[in-house]
Amino acid sequence: MKKDLDRQTLYESVKSLVENESKHILLAQPKLFTLFSIAFQYLLYRSTKEPGDYIIRIEDSMLANKLTRKAKDEITRKFMNKILLPRKLKYEKSCFYLDFFHIGSWAITKELKQNRIKGALVVKNTSFNPLIDNNLNMTDEDETDEVSESSQSIELPENFFVTSLTHFVPKTITIAYGAEIEGLEPINFGFIKPEEDFELPSDVKISSSVDLDSLK
Repeated sequence: MKKDLDRQTLYESVKSLVENESKHILLAQPKLFTLFSIAFQYLLYRSTKEPGDYIIRIEDSMLANKLTRKAKDEITRKFMNKILLPRKLKYEKSCFYLDFFHIGSWAITKELKQNRIKGALVVKNTSFNPLIDNNLNMTDEDETDEVSESSQSIELPENFFVTSLTHFVPKTITIAYGAEIEGLEPINFGFIKPEEDFELPSDVKISSSVDLDSLK
């Protein structure tokens, strides 16, 4: 794609994550699709050096589909396209698992042996409290009785969608625009500039067919 991240920038960005010694990283800059490509490529690289199980946890299936279409490199798009339906994909000596923020989708990943899980990538969209929002909107096919009943009977801790992983996963990367999450080390990429707020004149209207995300 014409708007894909150039290879050199992608390589240098992944390299900076490889060289970073923080166990739990937060990417809070704009450019969601760019950050996802960088973080995913890092996870893919790590999986070749430290074989094991890797978790990709995305806020919901709608965001997962969007990332599959709009990630900024072809390898990431193809990989996501293959893992979407089975939500499990083997890559060399490692295995990747896809789940979402609603606890009912954790049926597979919660059964993994913790000592085999080597890394996780968590991607938050824009919901204020995405874990609760997604649990309230679970479909029958997404949830299991055991997990859904327990999630309704307890009050979940703040940011549980990621903190449920950081206490035992040795390396996590969380993408959450503008967020500050305790225990996560913020990392910024110099080529990504801060978003500037702008206001359209009152007489200007934007067509509903325009994808505002593409303007970032």
